[in-house]
Amino acid sequence: MQLIKLEESPNKLKKWRATFVEGEKKKHVDFGSKNMDDYTITHDKQQRERYRSRHRRDLQTKDPMKPGYLSWYLLWGDSTDIAVNAAVYKKMFNM
Repeated sequence: MQLIKLEESPNKLKKWRATFVEGEKKKHVDFGSKNMDDYTITHDKQQRERYRSRHRRDLQTKDPMKPGYLSWYLLWGDSTDIAVNAAVYKKMFNM
């Protein structure tokens, strides 16, 4: 599975859409609540730590294509730049 595109979500409740491809099959995953802040917006490390504390359970699925994983790594990652976080995510999960 490869992450091939990250774009604004057409879903009015979500911020982003990740498009994955495996062979000929595409999968779209919308993530990030549009009416909530995230680390890429606020740059607040304490807020990021509170988010991660509340959402650690999202990683229990062991599925990096789930919205919880995408939010954790892309919106609440170590950088405030989503492109940097996406590059780290792709490398971490061999995408």
